[in-house]
Amino acid sequence: MGALDEGHYHAEIENEVNLELGFEGQPETLAIEDAVRVLLQSLGEDINREGIKKTPFRVAKALREGTRGYKQKVNDIVHGALFPEAGLEGGSGQAGGVGGLVIVRDLDLFSYCESCLLPFQVKCHVSYVPSGKRVVGLSKLSRVADIFAKRLQSPQRLADDVCTALQHGIKPTGVAVVLQCMHIHFPNFESAFLDSTSQGSVKMIATSGSGVFEDRDADVWTDFLSLLKFRGTSIDNAHPRPSDQSWCPSQSCGRSGQANSAMTNAVFSILKSLGEDPLREELVGTPSRFVKWFMNFQNSNLEMKLNGFVRSRIDTRSLSQGQVGNFKDGICSELNLLFWSQCEHHLLPFQGVVHIGYHSLDGANPVGRPLVQSVVHFYGFKLQVQERLTRQIAETVSSFLGEDIMVVVEASHTCMISRGIEKFGSNTATFAVLGRFSTEPAARAKFLQSLPDSCSAGK
Repeated sequence: MGALDEGHYHAEIENEVNLELGFEGQPETLAIEDAVRVLLQSLGEDINREGIKKTPFRVAKALREGTRGYKQKVNDIVHGALFPEAGLEGGSGQAGGVGGLVIVRDLDLFSYCESCLLPFQVKCHVSYVPSGKRVVGLSKLSRVADIFAKRLQSPQRLADDVCTALQHGIKPTGVAVVLQCMHIHFPNFESAFLDSTSQGSVKMIATSGSGVFEDRDADVWTDFLSLLKFRGTSIDNAHPRPSDQSWCPSQSCGRSGQANSAMTNAVFSILKSLGEDPLREELVGTPSRFVKWFMNFQNSNLEMKLNGFVRSRIDTRSLSQGQVGNFKDGICSELNLLFWSQCEHHLLPFQGVVHIGYHSLDGANPVGRPLVQSVVHFYGFKLQVQERLTRQIAETVSSFLGEDIMVVVEASHTCMISRGIEKFGSNTATFAVLGRFSTEPAARAKFLQSLPDSCSAGK
């Protein structure tokens, strides 16, 4: 296939954008776009610069796609999907229909947290016991779960909504729902610098049961959980109904500072445009909590201070030829440096780890790990793209670790699970090389081989 000429290339990009404009021009979309512009300007961003010029629409589209469940009804999915299935004729067995449990495991869902408006990931397991000699199409269990996931939610409400809807929709002997939920844990700017070991995510199990599953000690629950364990899903303490109050990290992520009324009003407008009631008890504090998170990425001109450390650039090019030949033996590294950031294209968080390789004649970091971690945090807490973040870290650390630098960034992006793509578990890696790392494949290979086997963000 021949390369696209520049004009054809821009036409292809424009066509791709046009294909995604299903929400363009609608009043709800325009209202969200206006609100996003307020948020960006409050960060000190130029809303006309390349990179974020189309961010308001991209954010509006993602939010409306991610909350489309408000406009969907369970009956529209279940109706016509119930099929007759003869049950046991005599003898003993459970319920009617085919009798016994029906289980659909490992449904990947995402939902927006009603407490902070950030997406959280869900692994959903659904079971029901047929009755009335009828069963429901298995795909409908997933679709019903997705209807309620595509709303502003908390884990326990999501589990209860799915359970209640299936009980009313297919009228079985009982329904059970188990959710394994994972929410990004976002320290604020100050706490990230003070504690570089902050966990990457918060996990929670939520369960709900109806009919024969209402008794949490019933044998049918034991059967359900045993079949989950049989497939490698072990759920401890599944029965206690946890409090959603402790679920969202935004409830305890440091001081909020003075509220920005323009920003909170913008978030209030977004909630209304999504079809929610911003005065609902669970949503009253959501605008201020989202603003508190968002302001971590303010585009300030504050000069980065490297703990008062001043060091002239290392001139590795002055090394002798003999030393150059032994370069691979002098590779040092700082691995698994945590970072949190915010995608400037969709205003969704991404997080992960940074690995830095450099050349050291004595095998030691001349400035220490905390300083390198501070550089990572400094560039992480901005509206970013991963490629730029990688380059900025490499260029900055080269000023005190030497000109031979290799930086690898591994990250999980919530935009990959919350925009219809839904690539759960995906991980993006980028790297930047400076100095001899850019010209010596053996040095790059040696550093890459030293990276941990499992470096996924949040682990």
